[in-house]
Amino acid sequence: MNLIVDVGNSYVKFAVFQSYELIDKVFFKLEDFEKEFKIILKNHEKINRCIVSSVGKLNTSHLKAIQKKLDVLVLDSNTKLPFKNLYDTPKTLGVDRIALVSASVKQFPDNNALIIDAGTCITYDFINTENEYLGGAISPGIRMRYKALNNLTANLPLLDTELPKDFIGTATDSSIHSGVVNGILKEIDGVIDQYEEKYPHLTVILTGGDANFLSKQLKNSIFANSNFLLEGLNFILEFNSN
Repeated sequence: MNLIVDVGNSYVKFAVFQSYELIDKVFFKLEDFEKEFKIILKNHEKINRCIVSSVGKLNTSHLKAIQKKLDVLVLDSNTKLPFKNLYDTPKTLGVDRIALVSASVKQFPDNNALIIDAGTCITYDFINTENEYLGGAISPGIRMRYKALNNLTANLPLLDTELPKDFIGTATDSSIHSGVVNGILKEIDGVIDQYEEKYPHLTVILTGGDANFLSKQLKNSIFANSNFLLEGLNFILEFNSN
């Protein structure tokens, strides 16, 4: 039984897999790590191995606590992967992006696939039919754009995320919502169109915290999967264990 530890920018996620089946998932703030780790081990006594992926601030004491209990694989640029990494700077490729591409290899093998992760940042990652990862793009996510408008101007307010009622904003608030949300939707649809022009029969996967908010508004056909990153981490652990 596998424990997946995903340390993001805002939260930590624990996921438990029996082979490739997700059977439990919790998320919490980093300061609750030790408490939640004890709970997950108590609830799933057959966990015997673990993969750790961190783009956040997992400290050494947390990692040592896991290593005392479980056989641990720490995902980094040296980890054996189920695809060929052609990124020019493989050591700088985020572990979250590695996991997403791995999930695509597992679920959509031998496909041209574009994985879009709509979270703190929006990342685009592409793998071709030859199982070669070519790269992608990084842009600001929804909340980052709202915060940037507030932080970098004198008078624009910080607003909660909201779907605009019309693309024409008739006041400051509605103009901000239109600019942020419609801007992101047009960006994502535009990027998908670019890839489809060059790579026919493209599979597009949308995941991340804002995936549900965005998925129904996009004109392109996509697969939405909120657990895609966790499934990719589990596949990497299985791939290395075998």
